[in-house]
Amino acid sequence: MAKRRLRTGPTAALPARPSQAELLRIVRLADPGARADGDEIVAVDVRVHAPVEAEPDLVGGVLEEVWAVRVAAEGPLPFDFFDRYLAEGIAFRLGGLAVCRGEVSDPADDEGGGPAVILPVRPAADELLPLLAGEGEVEPEEEGFAYAVDGLRVLVVPQRGRPPAAEELLPFATELTAVELRGEDRERLDALALRLAEGLQGVVVDRWRFRVDAAEDVLPPA
Repeated sequence: MAKRRLRTGPTAALPARPSQAELLRIVRLADPGARADGDEIVAVDVRVHAPVEAEPDLVGGVLEEVWAVRVAAEGPLPFDFFDRYLAEGIAFRLGGLAVCRGEVSDPADDEGGGPAVILPVRPAADELLPLLAGEGEVEPEEEGFAYAVDGLRVLVVPQRGRPPAAEELLPFATELTAVELRGEDRERLDALALRLAEGLQGVVVDRWRFRVDAAEDVLPPA
């Protein structure tokens, strides 16, 4: 594959070649309906190309060995930047880096935000606040939209698009909503997200909209 296409991306630059089975397992966290197509993988209107060996200069020499997995959009995406998020989520789970439009980023950095809980309807305050109270005193920053809870921020916002990871909710969705969690204590955020999902009948996703079923699913590789 041409170096220019790998640099344009979105591309997951990995330190070792993953098997197709491992890639498919990861892609299905973002789209449960993803399937193998020859040596490639097809998800919702994107194609995940088979890994190809690339020169270390693709990522500025940060990795000694580079296996590049390019994600290419083939139609209307289910939500904005789905192809980029897919590449970044793959890189995160396989200890690699992401390349998009010539820029290299490390998805393990915490700057991109925390997990979210996708809900089919906007939660009422009397449903959400008792669940948040278990973390400490709840202080409304913007009633119904933003709360502070002992060092954490909770944002209740419309979920744009239709994340495939939350496909099971879509038949019941009247107002698809994301409860976004922010804070420095990653393990605490992840545990809270799982509790909210259980209490509100939602689905936990990471910041790339990959499904999360256990707290360790959103921790960077050791």
